[in-house]
Amino acid sequence: MNRREHWERVYSSKAADAVSWYQKHADVSLDWIRTTGIAKTASVIDVGGGASTLVDDLLREGCSSLTVLDVSAAALAGTKARLGAQAEAVAWIAADITEVDLPSRSFDLWHDRAVFHFLTAAQDRAAYVRALLQALKRGGHLIVSTFAEDGPSQCSGLPVVRYSPSALHAEFGSDFALVKHQREEHRTPTGALQRFVYCQFRRNAF
Repeated sequence: MNRREHWERVYSSKAADAVSWYQKHADVSLDWIRTTGIAKTASVIDVGGGASTLVDDLLREGCSSLTVLDVSAAALAGTKARLGAQAEAVAWIAADITEVDLPSRSFDLWHDRAVFHFLTAAQDRAAYVRALLQALKRGGHLIVSTFAEDGPSQCSGLPVVRYSPSALHAEFGSDFALVKHQREEHRTPTGALQRFVYCQFRRNAF
């Protein structure tokens, strides 16, 4: 079963609020996006945000240039249904981030909670970084959250790579400066504890 088939099965068989990574509100992400100081008109992409409520809250805060990318069309369909008419204000991309061809220098902020750590193959991580470098503007912001070093070793039946802030920084390279990082202890809908690390980077302006 390939990556797309796996996630289509997950989102076709489980409610969005039943998956382990569900958050009623993505509070850390929202706070960090606010503190970047980007304008409400800034272009933001949420990678792997198919079933996330982040887009709901960003729309509520007046953000007007939002893109949500996810490998699962079922996840995107569920969020569109939840948003109703508001979904028309969002660009939706059903694609694998390691294969997608995104417009050059098109985003001011790239957000990813719990996608990058599923990329266990070096070539997939390299493809992700190529997509990031193509699509994120110079001086743009990168917010990524993965399982921490003491987080779970797998999720949704798949192995993951766990990261420290320095290890995550090394994946993105010297074109990015690490602005800040913090840990989060996330409680799943079943009450299990998952330890995440959040990192915010700034792409070099030149």
